[in-house]
Amino acid sequence: MKRIESDLIGSMEVPAEALYGVQTLRGIENFPISCFHLCDYPLFVNALAVTKLGAAVANHQLGLLTDEQYNAIAQACREIMEGQHHDQFPVDMIQGGAGTTTNMNANEVIANRALQIMGHQPGEYQYCSPNDHVNCSQSTNDAYPTAIHIGLYATHIEFMKHFELLIQAFEAKAVEFADILKMGRTQLEDAVPMTLGQTFGAFASILRDEVRNINFAAEEFLTVNMGATAIGTGICSEPGYAEKCVAALREITGWDVKLAGNLVAATSDTSCMVGYSSALRRLATKMNKICNDLRLLASGPRCGFHEFDLPARQPGSSIMPGKVNPVIPEVMNQISYKVIGNDLCVAMSSEEAQMELNAMEPVMAQCCFESAAIMMNGFDTLRVNCVDGITANPEQCREYIHKSFGVVTALNPVIGYKNSTKIAKEAMATGKSVYDLVLEHGILSKEDLDTILSPENMIHPVKLDIKPLK
Repeated sequence: MKRIESDLIGSMEVPAEALYGVQTLRGIENFPISCFHLCDYPLFVNALAVTKLGAAVANHQLGLLTDEQYNAIAQACREIMEGQHHDQFPVDMIQGGAGTTTNMNANEVIANRALQIMGHQPGEYQYCSPNDHVNCSQSTNDAYPTAIHIGLYATHIEFMKHFELLIQAFEAKAVEFADILKMGRTQLEDAVPMTLGQTFGAFASILRDEVRNINFAAEEFLTVNMGATAIGTGICSEPGYAEKCVAALREITGWDVKLAGNLVAATSDTSCMVGYSSALRRLATKMNKICNDLRLLASGPRCGFHEFDLPARQPGSSIMPGKVNPVIPEVMNQISYKVIGNDLCVAMSSEEAQMELNAMEPVMAQCCFESAAIMMNGFDTLRVNCVDGITANPEQCREYIHKSFGVVTALNPVIGYKNSTKIAKEAMATGKSVYDLVLEHGILSKEDLDTILSPENMIHPVKLDIKPLK
C-alpha cells in the first residue's frame, strides 16, 4: 500500500505505514552515501525529539498550536525520546543541505505520528503539518544544530561513565602492583628503577587529567541558537519565542541550556564541535601512547620485555602455533587513529562556514558522534578484555633491575658522577652487575649500598647521609 505525497519538486509514493514522508524519501534517494544512518545514533534521534518538543511548548504558549495539535506533537516527541519509532529515521548522516533532510525526517515522523494520535491518517497534513506545525517558528538552521548540541551533550554524559570506569581499572592495577620494582626507561633505554604500580598509576593520571578538559569542551553544547531561524534574525518567529523555547529545553533536559548571545554569529559558528572533537583527539593521542606501552611492556613472552601478561583473547596466527597477539590494545590504537582522522574532518569542515551558515554540519556531527561512540566501545573493551586481567611478572622485573646498569643513577648523589660513569662503563663492558662492581672496588659498604638501592629509596626523592669509602 502506498500514499501519495507532494513537495516543491513533485509527487512521490510513500509506504502507507511509514511515518516519514516525501522529503525523507528524497533524502534517501539523494544521499546513499555511507553506512551511517540517523537511526544508528539514538541519542541524536532523541535530541531531535527534545528540540521539537521544546519548540512545540513555546508555540503552544504563544497560541500558534491548538491544544489538540500540541498534545499530539508532544506525545509523539515523548514516544521518540523513549526509544520508539527510531526505525523511521533512515536518512544518511552525511548529506547536503546543511541538515534539511534530517530536520524534515524528524518533522514528518512527528507530524504523522501526531496525526495517528489525533485519529487521522499519515499524510493528512491539513490537520498537523510537518512544516506549518511541527517546524513552526523554526528553520533547519537552528533546529538541526540545537539537536546536534543536545545529542552530543547526552552522548558526552554516557561517554564519561565509560571513561571513568577505565580510569578506575588502571588505578586498581596501580594499587595491585605497588610493590613490584621494575626498570623505568627513556628513549627505549634503561633509565632508573620504579614500580610497576607507578607505571599503571601514571596511565591512570594521564587519563584523569583529561576529565576536566573534555567536560569543559562539552559545556559549550549547552549554548544553542534556537530561535535564530534562517540566519539568526528570528524571521518567522514571534517575540519571546526563543526565550520560551530555551526555557522549555531546560525543563525537558534538566540541563542549564542557554540561548546564544548573538544568534547570527551562533548560526554559522560550529566551534563547539571543533572544541569537543579536539578534546577527543587529545585523549586519543594519550590512549595511543598507553596502548603502545601495554603492547611493548607485555611483548615476548621469551624475546620481549614481558614485564606483565595481557589476557590471551584469541589465537594470534594462522601459521605460528602458540602465538598470542595483543589484539585489544591494537584495536584501541586503531580507534585512536580513526578519532584523530575524524577530528581533521571536523576542523576542515568548520573552516567551510560561509556567510551566515555552515553547510558542512552533517559530516561534522557524524564524526563527533562516531568518535565518541567508538571510544566508548574501546574503553569498555580495553577495560574488560585487557586491563582487568593483566598479571605481573615480578621475577622478570627483578631480573631486569639486577642486570641493568641504570641503577647506578641512584648512586650518583653519593659516589659522584665520575665514579658512577666508571662503574656504568665497566658494567657494560664486563657484563657484571653495578652492585657487584661497587663492592669489588670498595666504593661503598654492603650495608650502605643496600640502603641506597632499596626499593623504597629509589622510587621517590630521598636524603641519605652516606659517604663513599673512597
